[in-house]
Amino acid sequence: MSNLDTLKDQRRGLMIVLSSPSGAGKTTMTRRLLAQDPQIAMSVSVTTRSPRPGERDGEDYYFITKDKFAALEAEDELLEHARVFDNYYGTPREPVEEALADGKDIVFDIDWQGAQQLTEAAADDLVKIFILPPNMRELEQRLRTRAQDSDDVIAKRMNKSENEISHWAEYDYVLVNENIDRAMGELLSIVTAERMRRKRQPWLSGFVKGLIEGQ
Repeated sequence: MSNLDTLKDQRRGLMIVLSSPSGAGKTTMTRRLLAQDPQIAMSVSVTTRSPRPGERDGEDYYFITKDKFAALEAEDELLEHARVFDNYYGTPREPVEEALADGKDIVFDIDWQGAQQLTEAAADDLVKIFILPPNMRELEQRLRTRAQDSDDVIAKRMNKSENEISHWAEYDYVLVNENIDRAMGELLSIVTAERMRRKRQPWLSGFVKGLIEGQ
């Protein structure tokens, strides 16, 4: 590795938020992003709900008590948090900040409300990307193709999607997922460009100083 490559490795990491209505392709794109780029890791949330079959503590979620969750919230140890029915979910601050300082990127699979909280907590490190379906008929078809939900649940997801889509303008980038390969190419381009932003490359000041001094 050249000296320049070593310097470039000193960049600060990114917080990459992917949001979309259910069925627009967010989960598929997140999995592909993680598989294609070893510099990116998934944010692991804490939750007060019980583990589901096959879920592992520390990989899918950190499963904690409501008292522990309340303590984390009171001590400002959560970057964002939300209540979903009778359970609580949140993003631990410490592992994210450690990853960013080490030049690692963290991807978040959260909704617009979580994205708003992250914007308040860490706007300088955040890149928000919203994924849209090509049309609502296609969105409904994708939900039905998954064969995971009843007609009732699909109807509720479709109703909820209208509210979620209405927040598209709060995001830095918006992708229309008509073709998953094309959308992935656009997503990777965004990540590459955001990594190159001057503010995320602290090594540049010393490098430019050396150029001016004739090193």
